[in-house]
Amino acid sequence: MDLKDQLKNLFPDHEQEDIPVENEAEKDIWLQDDPIICKYEKRKGKPITILEGYTGADEDFKKLAKELKTKLSVGGSFKDNKIIIQGDYRDKIMTLLKDKGFAVKRVGG
Repeated sequence: MDLKDQLKNLFPDHEQEDIPVENEAEKDIWLQDDPIICKYEKRKGKPITILEGYTGADEDFKKLAKELKTKLSVGGSFKDNKIIIQGDYRDKIMTLLKDKGFAVKRVGG
């Protein structure tokens, strides 16, 4: 007996409503026409990947940054309208962004 059956036994008069579940990260992110620039740099001898050129709201770019960091399992930050990811993940980031519908331009190397 699962939880739904137990609740139905406790509350026989209650009618269950089906609420669609949406993915929070993919909801309401504005797609732009201009490409997002994906750069590679070294700071203090360590490689980083920088994403810049997003013209939408900062909250959407922060959601995108959080999603990229969790999917790649790496650290990073959001500063000055740029996403900074620790490590050289240009190829993976570009494929993830293209799957979401963004146009991406690779710069540097």
